Amino acid sequence: MTYARHAVKLIALLLLTATAAAAQPEQPLKIVTSIKPLALLTQAVAPADTEIHTLIPAGASPHTYQLRPSDRRALADADLILWVGPELETFLEHLLESPEMKDRTLALMPDDIKTHEGAHEEHAEHHEDPEHEHHDEAGRDHAAEEEHEHHHHGVDPHVWLDPQIALTMTRAIEARLAQVRTDQADAMAGRLADFETGLEMTEGDIRNRLASLHDVDIFTYHDAFRRFAEHYGLHVSQALTLTPERSPGARHLAKVREELGGAAHPCLMTEPQFSRDWWQGLTEDLNLTITTWDPLGSDIPLERDGYLQFQQSLADAALSCLGE
Repeated sequence: MTYARHAVKLIALLLLTATAAAAQPEQPLKIVTSIKPLALLTQAVAPADTEIHTLIPAGASPHTYQLRPSDRRALADADLILWVGPELETFLEHLLESPEMKDRTLALMPDDIKTHEGAHEEHAEHHEDPEHEHHDEAGRDHAAEEEHEHHHHGVDPHVWLDPQIALTMTRAIEARLAQVRTDQADAMAGRLADFETGLEMTEGDIRNRLASLHDVDIFTYHDAFRRFAEHYGLHVSQALTLTPERSPGARHLAKVREELGGAAHPCLMTEPQFSRDWWQGLTEDLNLTITTWDPLGSDIPLERDGYLQFQQSLADAALSCLGE
């Protein structure tokens, strides 16, 4: 009888322990994103208890950012690390290639874009007319060097600005999260379906709003706005600088000023991440509208519909080109 009582007590204790373990809430998913727009796409589909840490803060640029100790700790603790890829966040390239990071990392630059645009750039380089190149005494084409540095392997890395590419990226995020949290897969699939519906409605609204901008000549600080503009049929004439890491040369600035002066309705769209000091003299005595847009959505709240708000903010900035 004594043995039986001990056996019963042991079974009861094991059941109690198992019940207590089952009752323990699952640890929140810890996700690190390189830039805020990727956090917005993640928030649209991720479980409610997901913790998202974004590396690049408001006012900083992915082209020049340097990791802080807190960023390195967040990367070490992350269940999943999301970045566009080496085409944009060059400061992460070598770190995320390490074995301890690689299995937890998802690059979101679509493969078809890398293949298509990279091949297009290679074709253009082999068929460039040498008479139109600008060289210094050492024979270097500085404009080509700058363009190559900014668009790694010839690819425009600002893919999150095009809502259809962003949708592809969101599907990739949802698929990866469903592998990590299988018990939440159905709920995340439902959130993805809601996101797709909301994005379609937002696109239609923005397309109608931007119809009045088709005659505006848009000039940008650097060539980052083009994916959004081309998706909605807007015209980007020129960028002030080919790469934001360095000030442009006098020849390029003269060309931009000439195009600004000759445009019927020019609008210069600057970015909060970069200083205005060097280019203010460029626009003196020119009749143009100057507005600001933020490709990183720094002020957009991290909410389920945050990316939709981000798209609307880009449309608002473009509409500011019309002035009063």
